[in-house]
Amino acid sequence: MKVEIYSDIACPWCYVGKRRFERALAAFPQADSVEVIYRPYQLVPDKSDQPEPHRAYLTARYGPQAEAMDARLVELGRAEGLPFDFDTVLENNTLLAHRLLWHALTAYGPTEQAALKDRLLTAHFAEGVDIGDRAALAALAADAGLDPDRAAAFLASDEGHDEVLAEIDSARDLGITAVPTFVFEGQWAVQGGQESSTFLRALEQMAKETGASAPAAAEACDADGACEVPAAG
Repeated sequence: MKVEIYSDIACPWCYVGKRRFERALAAFPQADSVEVIYRPYQLVPDKSDQPEPHRAYLTARYGPQAEAMDARLVELGRAEGLPFDFDTVLENNTLLAHRLLWHALTAYGPTEQAALKDRLLTAHFAEGVDIGDRAALAALAADAGLDPDRAAAFLASDEGHDEVLAEIDSARDLGITAVPTFVFEGQWAVQGGQESSTFLRALEQMAKETGASAPAAAEACDADGACEVPAAG
């Protein structure tokens, strides 16, 4: 069974959703038969490549509700064992990080890609690391078991640039407008950072229905369960 997870490093719900899905996978008896691949998505593709403090950035986009949004995620993160330190988070364009994840998948494999994804999310949300900085990304690659020199050389090139943009376009063609979105066998979708029990039910259902021809509708999640593309203006 293949599960493709469309997500963005800048999306806190993707951090929560990753942890919840992994807990469900650990409880799934056929976990060894599941291949998990992370696909790129950018919530703000036109974000500048200059780091900005998260608090100011979010307030500019969402106004007074930004503080409550962060507080909610800190609470949820604590319950999941995930640290959020929004006072130190730096917002930046995520394309470089997505390219590095593409490199991890194509040069190493899904296991290394998942380790890098986890390291990127933790660095971004808990350690104040600028995920638009090439040297910082190479160091995070090393933390995840990748060759840092090879990662640095990759990031200094244009390799993977067009491929990642093509994958992002493909996600939009699939109708994905919010992340995280979990696509099972290319047919069934679960949107949002659902509870682990929801993901486990989805895994069990997909194990039974693999091979069905008609795609099922995406399962809805509550309004706080996913990061959506911001409205223009």
